[in-house]
Amino acid sequence: MNEKELDHFHPDYTIPPGVTLLEVIESLDMNQAELANRTGRPVKTINEIIKGKTAITPETALQLERVLGVPASFWNNLERNYREALARREERIRLENQIEWLKQFPVSAMIRNKWIQKRKDDSEQLQEVLSFFGVVSPEAWEVTWLTPQASFRKFNSFKINPGAIAAWLRKGEIEALKIKSMPFNKNRFREALFEVRKLTKEPIETFVIRAKELCAQAGVVVLFIQELPMCPVSGAARWLSPEKALIQLNIRYKSDDHLFFSFFHESGHILRHGKRELFIDTFSEENGHDNPDKQEEDANRFARDFLIPPEAYRKFCAANRFTYSIVSDFARQLGVAPGIIVGRLQHDKIIPFNYLNKLRRRLQWAKPQENEA
Repeated sequence: MNEKELDHFHPDYTIPPGVTLLEVIESLDMNQAELANRTGRPVKTINEIIKGKTAITPETALQLERVLGVPASFWNNLERNYREALARREERIRLENQIEWLKQFPVSAMIRNKWIQKRKDDSEQLQEVLSFFGVVSPEAWEVTWLTPQASFRKFNSFKINPGAIAAWLRKGEIEALKIKSMPFNKNRFREALFEVRKLTKEPIETFVIRAKELCAQAGVVVLFIQELPMCPVSGAARWLSPEKALIQLNIRYKSDDHLFFSFFHESGHILRHGKRELFIDTFSEENGHDNPDKQEEDANRFARDFLIPPEAYRKFCAANRFTYSIVSDFARQLGVAPGIIVGRLQHDKIIPFNYLNKLRRRLQWAKPQENEA
């Protein structure tokens, strides 16, 4: 058994401190009545301590130290460990009746991604998932992750699992808490977005690194967290505190235009919408971010217009010429990646979805599969 396993080893049996106390007094040829006289405690109390019915208090521990020569800290630790073991056993019994709750989470994928550890049985696995979410029970999870978040309630498709979405969001929260950032500054963040827009022309690795740095300097943490099964989320935006925002992304749709649009869509939420809200956005190949919600449409508009100025786009489309060279030249004039232009034209159904795709860069997760695009 290695050190990490020892940290999670909790025997399923409990030994009352009284068993040890009985062994000590017997080794000294002392009986319970004599110990009671020496400590000034009723014989009944000593008997109940030995049977585990009464706890060894700090005061009793001091008395045992004086009478038996065994440090009070020993008895206090023994009692504390015993009570903890009892609590763990009771919790285990309670959780064994809630194993069904685990089925709403993609536990195997979470283990594979090394978000949680694999445990030897369902009860311990349930405790592992609860620890991941930072809650003590399935009921506390419901209150923390579902009840206050209206965003979850809009997902009524059988292909979308709120438990998987919650796990994805929680992983972003855990990683974001490790990252230091400056206090949020709206003007600085807006300036950072202009710099990030220019980075869309650069290699994806450069975009990821520099976008994270620029946004952190403005109080916004940017993370790339791999998606989970039944979690078709392109991104999310929320506030971890009044001074720290989080933009969480993945590359589920594996093309640069989707990634860039998602980033600026979530940035729109940060700049334009409330700090108490959680925005979770799905994306489809055919419809893009196609939500009727006013705030979602506002974020869509922000991303569209920030990446491609409306008047320039209107004039470009009016010419009705969309070759590789023409689209590439237009992207160069705007200072953005050509895939952004192709994605917009396809979304607006101006060109077919199978046209000009060589201008869209394909993406894949690097190893390890976490926080990289």
